[in-house]
Amino acid sequence: MPPLRTTGAGPEAEDPGYAGRYRLEGRLGSGGMGVVHLARSTSGMRLAVKVVHPEYAVDPEFRARFRQEVAAARRVSGAFTAPVVDADPDAGRPWMATLYIPGPTLSERVKRNGPLAPEEVRRLAAGLAEALRDIHRAGVVHRDLKPSNVLLAEDGPKVIDFGISRPYDSELRTETGKLIGTPPFMAPEQFQRPREVGPAADVFALASLLVHAATGRGPFESDSPYIVAYQVVHNEPDLDGVPADLVPLVRACLAKEPEDRPTPDAIMAQLPRLPHAGPMGLGGTGRLGGLTGTGPGQDLVPTHVRIPPQPEERPRDGERPETAPPSVGVPPGKPAGAPARPHRRRALWAVAATMVAALVGAGGFWLLSRTDVLDRPLHRSSATGADWEPWEVSVPADAAGDGKVRAGFCTYGEEALYCSAPGVEAARIDPANGNVVWRIPTDNSAPAESEPGTPPAPVISGGLVHVMTSDGDLLSALDPAKGEPRWTRNVSAYGGRVYHAGDTLLLVAVDGTVTAVDSASGKDRWSRKLPGVTKPVLSSFADSRVGPGQDAGAPVYAVAPAGAGQHRTQVLAFDPLRGTTLWQRTFEGDLTATGVGPRGALYLTAADSRVRVATVVRYDPAEQREQRIPLSTPLNVTSAAARGDTVYLLSSDGGLTAVGAGPGGARNGQLWRLDTSVANASALVLDENRLYFSAADGRLLAVDTGKGTLLGQTSPRLTRAGRGYLDLLPAPVAADGKVFGAAPDGTVFAVSDHDPAKWR
Repeated sequence: MPPLRTTGAGPEAEDPGYAGRYRLEGRLGSGGMGVVHLARSTSGMRLAVKVVHPEYAVDPEFRARFRQEVAAARRVSGAFTAPVVDADPDAGRPWMATLYIPGPTLSERVKRNGPLAPEEVRRLAAGLAEALRDIHRAGVVHRDLKPSNVLLAEDGPKVIDFGISRPYDSELRTETGKLIGTPPFMAPEQFQRPREVGPAADVFALASLLVHAATGRGPFESDSPYIVAYQVVHNEPDLDGVPADLVPLVRACLAKEPEDRPTPDAIMAQLPRLPHAGPMGLGGTGRLGGLTGTGPGQDLVPTHVRIPPQPEERPRDGERPETAPPSVGVPPGKPAGAPARPHRRRALWAVAATMVAALVGAGGFWLLSRTDVLDRPLHRSSATGADWEPWEVSVPADAAGDGKVRAGFCTYGEEALYCSAPGVEAARIDPANGNVVWRIPTDNSAPAESEPGTPPAPVISGGLVHVMTSDGDLLSALDPAKGEPRWTRNVSAYGGRVYHAGDTLLLVAVDGTVTAVDSASGKDRWSRKLPGVTKPVLSSFADSRVGPGQDAGAPVYAVAPAGAGQHRTQVLAFDPLRGTTLWQRTFEGDLTATGVGPRGALYLTAADSRVRVATVVRYDPAEQREQRIPLSTPLNVTSAAARGDTVYLLSSDGGLTAVGAGPGGARNGQLWRLDTSVANASALVLDENRLYFSAADGRLLAVDTGKGTLLGQTSPRLTRAGRGYLDLLPAPVAADGKVFGAAPDGTVFAVSDHDPAKWR
């Protein structure tokens, strides 16, 4: 083992010399939360000591999580885990020392030598069942059982890393409801009902782990975590390659409903006694929480198991066969004829949340916001007629079934829906029936093997359809009836800083100079450098209930940092038609414009040092009065919107919070909070007393803004989507009594806004 390289003797150094009284002899490796070192106790016993990274040591929330990990590891210390020898979660650099266990992880073993032999898989099943029995008897649910958290020691498998485990009586388990785990080894309820995750989730993970051990893959396999999450909830597992005598047991452990899975004791009862055959590891490394050492191993003695075959589940009367994704999120009172099994109709989480969950330990989140379109009005007119039928259409002409993530971005205006997608510069869709009136393919001169980029959504401005190429170089204004270009402008010099405000196009240079262009003619109106702001982000919040052009003079807000390291924000409001400054103010903190309220009040969100929204700010320019509404708990906000005296915040844990921010202050503060189970979502769209947004699996959700209740949601639309991720999700569009959504496979669909509870 190489000597430890230190940068100081104190505990605050990156590689401290000591953890408590233990001298750290060498670094075993580094994980997302800390570094694991080799150490020795006074008696000479080898230890693995995890020391938290300095940046996390100052985070109270992380300290609470680490304290929980230490408590859970101590509760389960025994023959099937790495026993905790000592720990100090309150030290300047929190640390935990466990017994050092030689042997590779299951992940390392399979990666290096391929799948385990059948007898090894059987012994692994017995050992892990015993481990889970002891862990559950201690009142702990692991919640992240996966190959990298299983050590193949000489005396059998050891379960490690209780960083996200929870005891049954933990208050945190019921309060947070966060989606936490590793997607391929998570049970359906971890996506659907995270607050209800219990011991049965570990049994599901055990079965997934056994499939991996026997085949080198999981029972649900895809390059995209979106698809894996969908398969876990809805599809049957792929058990090809699993020893035949273990297939019934593994299938039973992978039951969709927790109550249908066997307990660890039942699993052990199904496995005959296994004679001792020496160590499991076949040479390799020792590990604690992802970090390594050395150790030998031997083969296992074959055993056999018999389990009665499970009865085949037949569709009940009125159920449709499962050849397509079943409905989810069906509310109480749903008409007969829907699938009767609860797991076939519960809401699937926004599957990109699986990626957020995998990054929770490193503080990774996506900020899904978009500022290039300042004024994209929504239009609510007469409700759809009784004879109108929902429809679905593919924006790319060749997208259906091509296995690619090709989400479209849409807007409404000029009595039609206009969308863009990879390979499609723009398309006009008849909102009544979904017919594509015209479609303009992208002029792609890149090599044929290159994937086309996604152009931004078209914008209706000046009575024309403004579309931009995916590389951001050209902006074209099209005739809405025929799709023919009226004028084209090279905007490459602006680096994507192209905004629309009513009937005005705003081009922002790197020095803050703004050039206003008439959207109808393409001619310049004015050009000036905004005083006091550099590289501003522009926002406009025209009334969503008016049509294009009727609110063309609504103020545009230029928001920029007031100075490096000052944590102050400069906001300048100007008239987009004339370029005149309406007002300017410097605010304390890092602020983002969110929306406008009555009497021209501007709403902003203020972030703390960890980029969490901690305060909602209301500024009345007429009275020059600033009002701050602190949140009870800072939120990792992914989208925000405002209507009236209320600001709506969607956070990365799927929580949707309504914050009162009126001038009087009587009803200010949190009004309600709804757990939407969507951690990766589109921008929020407000339409009268409704709030709409989309999830990464193609679902469209509707929320009552007054009551904070989920009104309904559509089924996931992932059947034809393939590999890849969406860094920005298409926002829905509400118009003409309909709501239009976009799915990852390039399809656009329409549903009536009359009764979201009946959406399919």
